[in-house]
Amino acid sequence: MQQKKVPMRMCLGCGQMFPKRELVRAVKNKEGEISLDIKGKAPGRGAYLCRNPECLRLARKARRLERAFSSQIPEELYQRMEAELAASLTEKQ
Repeated sequence: MQQKKVPMRMCLGCGQMFPKRELVRAVKNKEGEISLDIKGKAPGRGAYLCRNPECLRLARKARRLERAFSSQIPEELYQRMEAELAASLTEKQ
């Protein structure tokens, strides 16, 4: 029996490849709103990050999310994303 292929995605922060289910998806919907999609099911353009808050900081510093979504991301949104990421970490443990 053949094994299923595990989809791999690259973290925008550290640049390492991980299985898709281990990462958090940042998504930009049709209205242009950007948010974290913890479950990975929301429709829209996606970019992936590790669950490590440091990776979000690295992606922010290098403006990788802004390049992935072709739009400016305000400071408040980054702060909200950091809070959501920290909350998802506490839920996992």
